[in-house]
Amino acid sequence: MIAQLTIAERRLALAILVAVALCGLLLTIAGQGDPIGVHGLMFLVAGAVGIFVVIAGYLSPEPSAERLQHYYDEPTKFGIVMAMAWAVLGLFVGDWVAWLLVYPELTFDAGWASFGRIRPIHTTGVIFGFGGNALIATSFYVVQRTSRARLPDQLSPWFVLLGYNLFCLIAVTGYMMGITQSKEYAEPEWYADIWLVVVWVTYFILYVRTLARRKEPHIYVSNWYYMAFILVVAILHIVNNLAMPISLGQAKSYSAFSGVQDAMTQWWYGHNAVAFFLTAGFLGMMYYYLPKRADRPIYSYRMSIISFWGITFFYMWAGSHHLHYTALPQWVQSLGVTFSVMLLVPSWASAGNALLTLNGAWDKVRDDATLRFMMVAAVFYGLSTFEGSFMAIRQVNALSHYTDWTVGHVHAGALGWVAMITFGAIYATVPWLWKRKAMYSAGLVEVHFWLALAGTVIYVFSMWNSGIIQGLMWRTYNESGTLAYSFLDSLVAMRPYYIARAIGGLLFLIGALVGCYNIWMTIRAAHLHDPAADSSVPVPAPALQPGE
Repeated sequence: MIAQLTIAERRLALAILVAVALCGLLLTIAGQGDPIGVHGLMFLVAGAVGIFVVIAGYLSPEPSAERLQHYYDEPTKFGIVMAMAWAVLGLFVGDWVAWLLVYPELTFDAGWASFGRIRPIHTTGVIFGFGGNALIATSFYVVQRTSRARLPDQLSPWFVLLGYNLFCLIAVTGYMMGITQSKEYAEPEWYADIWLVVVWVTYFILYVRTLARRKEPHIYVSNWYYMAFILVVAILHIVNNLAMPISLGQAKSYSAFSGVQDAMTQWWYGHNAVAFFLTAGFLGMMYYYLPKRADRPIYSYRMSIISFWGITFFYMWAGSHHLHYTALPQWVQSLGVTFSVMLLVPSWASAGNALLTLNGAWDKVRDDATLRFMMVAAVFYGLSTFEGSFMAIRQVNALSHYTDWTVGHVHAGALGWVAMITFGAIYATVPWLWKRKAMYSAGLVEVHFWLALAGTVIYVFSMWNSGIIQGLMWRTYNESGTLAYSFLDSLVAMRPYYIARAIGGLLFLIGALVGCYNIWMTIRAAHLHDPAADSSVPVPAPALQPGE
């Protein structure tokens, strides 16, 4: 990696790492006796290790100017490997959490293993670790191919990926120590949030610089979605995490908002994290990889653009549907319902566009599990967006809110849409990057597909049943006008569904492990059988091609 940097970039890398190490040292000293001191030490160690690595390779020959004629894919390779590592961690902890609801003693009387601490490890590991690394890695791959432009430098992509994974590590270790803002999908405290802003702004600038260098005059729609994902997530993160720390030596901070304003800001962020992190970014992935794998042009390019602007505008105002029957003003709740229902149009336009693209290629869907991952993702995207619009209606929300129906809805999107399109994109990209004709084992891709699909269906159907039964039990009255069932009665009734949910999660986890093995063997085969894998033989990077 260091040999790929110019001398100027190596010097800049040293300066950045020294700054990171010094900030870590200051946090370590100021945070003695507070959990922030542990994270300060982690920043210090990360900076020190980075300095050692850069110095070790500092005197390597500078890369030749010929590199500028080729795509820069090393960061994408790293991002894919990290995405799969986080997938396994996040899914393992998620299944642990699921079994914890069946067998509460699985905390082993350890504070760090309580539900409230390991549940955000699951959400952060899957959404930000797995999903975030996959989005960053594929965005680097796609923007180069669709723009016929190399990433503008070698240092920024590594800073983005390494800095982002350091943030994820800080977040999950903080949860185990009890550090949290208690905000859904925004649990890390102020110092981690500041670090992520630095990383994310660098990512945004890097992406814009790459597009500015494009040799293809048209900006393909995937880049529109990726840019919306990067830009809007930055805005959401900064606004929702405005806070005042108690001191520079303490992890605890207080939000700039209070009461119902804080709740509204949080769910403006929370729902748009779904909209622009878990939807827009992955639509960018879908609009490149599905047509590419099917070897078919997108069914309607115009529809994809209309869908982009519809999603970008409508989604921004839908977050208040999370706060029905609260102190939030009625008109704001109604606004959330209105835009949530309107969202069905651009959302189904994208899902339909993807499925119609497969016209004339259904034989490939039958024979190619990688393309089947993408097809099923489009189906689940259409399903979960319809369900989301339906659940936003106030009368439906009265039954569904606070129940497992919401959990089923979230995982129909997270497992059926986000994970499926990501696995499909990774299975398509790995052979391209490591110059193999196909994955190590097409059979294992099949096994992974069916395990993932079975796990998703079992999970989602168990939670749909559980949630509706919960909602009905909580609103059933006897002849005297009192509740017919206690809350404990509803918990007892949920136990078989929780067991089914945990089994479904276990199948999905096993599928991810199969995928990791298949990817590892593909990379290993590339190294063992490719003559260019000999370190003494220069390996040509993919040359710049006409826009794909």
